[in-house]
Amino acid sequence: MVMNPKQVFLSVLIFGVAGLLLFMYLQIWIEEQHTVTREKIQEHNTDQNPKYHIPEDPKKKKENLLFNSERSTGVLTETSHSQREGQALGKTTESPTFKLIEKHQRTKTLFKKFREMNWPLDIHPLNKSLVKDNKWRRTDETQEKRRSFLQEFCKKYGGVSHPQSQLFHMVSRIYVEDKHKILYCEVPKAGCSNWKRILMVLNGLAPSAYNISHDAVHYGKHLKKLDSFDLKGIYTRLNTYTKAVFVRDPMERLVSAFRDKFEHPNSYYHPVFGKAIIKKYRPNACEEALNNGSGVKFKEFVHYLLDSHRPVGMDIHWEKVSKLCYPCLINYDFVGKFETLEEDANYFLEMIGAPKELKFPNFKDRHSSDERTNAEVVRQYLKDLTRTERQLIYDFYYLDYLMFNYTTPFL
Repeated sequence: MVMNPKQVFLSVLIFGVAGLLLFMYLQIWIEEQHTVTREKIQEHNTDQNPKYHIPEDPKKKKENLLFNSERSTGVLTETSHSQREGQALGKTTESPTFKLIEKHQRTKTLFKKFREMNWPLDIHPLNKSLVKDNKWRRTDETQEKRRSFLQEFCKKYGGVSHPQSQLFHMVSRIYVEDKHKILYCEVPKAGCSNWKRILMVLNGLAPSAYNISHDAVHYGKHLKKLDSFDLKGIYTRLNTYTKAVFVRDPMERLVSAFRDKFEHPNSYYHPVFGKAIIKKYRPNACEEALNNGSGVKFKEFVHYLLDSHRPVGMDIHWEKVSKLCYPCLINYDFVGKFETLEEDANYFLEMIGAPKELKFPNFKDRHSSDERTNAEVVRQYLKDLTRTERQLIYDFYYLDYLMFNYTTPFL
């Protein structure tokens, strides 16, 4: 039987409506099933562990309690608070959305309180009561000059409008040693590996700085950082602990970083930075160099550093100290220099009451057979650059040169 156009249209319409109704019914059924499943999972998790939805690895839990006790306490307090409210409000408090809103409100309250605190932080005179030896007199005079110079520079040029808004980032490079009340801001390529060894010894995590491996120092996660504490913990430590930063001539630090990361085999810097640098700054690069990222030249590295559109981001090993440690917002009590590292470090250890037998180690952390990067080595690397390129490097690190009173390099 042949259907006329009107019958065809009615048939299509009927089938279309039926299909739409079936689709809507299936949607409702699927949603009901998901709701039942979510409720069962939620009830199961609540029965198994009322405090946490995801069970913690026992090793991880122990490490958190050992090294992040203040943060762990905060979590436990918040959880029990949520549970008490949950009993009054029913299952709605178990909702992730409710918890997110609650957490956001608590954070807003904390930041409001923090904004009311004084900033910048107060400057305190160094406590030298534990320094008994007269041999440190010249070191102490140098230290006072450095502190005064930095403070005067910051009064004249430093500061931002709302430092609180970036607080956790500002303190993310600062290591905490609670026993001797030390805050140490890590500046890579300025003795930081050996400083972390010292902090581990002071923390009672090792008997000597000389038998701690490079991997244990950098990947062991034994030391606490200041951003692992809550706002009150951060502010209290910033105001009461002795804050130290150790710096280095910016050009020397840059060359040292290049030699360490690009002139030796490296499973991270070659594929991540090397490949991107060679691809952008080496015309007609061979396939092998593009594939493995090895053999980056210092001139290519400098082009990457100075490029406002870098193919890969910055790295802490060549980032400016002014952006790592924020010396005009965090008033450091002690300013050490790599050029007088042992003398400064050992004076600092005596000042904070470290064990008498603990001395700052003087060995190279890696590539011990290589000559240390010094002024003469730097000159050899700068010879490959044009005068303009050398000037641009100086301009890039201009603030570091000024605030730590380093001599302008011969360009």
